[in-house]
Amino acid sequence: MKKLVPLVVDALLVILFCVIGRQSHDEAVLTGLLRTFWPFGVGLAIGWLVALAAAKWIYRDVRFDGTALWPTGILVWLGTLCGGLLLRLISGQGVSGLFPVIAAAALALFLLGWRAAIKALN
Repeated sequence: MKKLVPLVVDALLVILFCVIGRQSHDEAVLTGLLRTFWPFGVGLAIGWLVALAAAKWIYRDVRFDGTALWPTGILVWLGTLCGGLLLRLISGQGVSGLFPVIAAAALALFLLGWRAAIKALN
């Protein structure tokens, strides 16, 4: 169960990112949340799979740490960001203007921030 907590935290923070984005554009939050979330949700899953594979490949004898800033946090952030933006583009949702920069910063704050806070407190 403890191993799933970081994944759940990440998923909740990606949902929060989508909620904030929808609210900031005066869009209906609940009715359009799934449309906004799914590209980043798939990206999050990709990031987690890459992080798990990297941990197994690079650190064969070390247990996977879902709270680690490196490599887990960085790979999860990059997977969520790149996968989310690519899927938004492919699905016609758009990635114009400063959205990629804002998404990169907000997702970094959320997905890397809690991991950095945990390490700072330990």
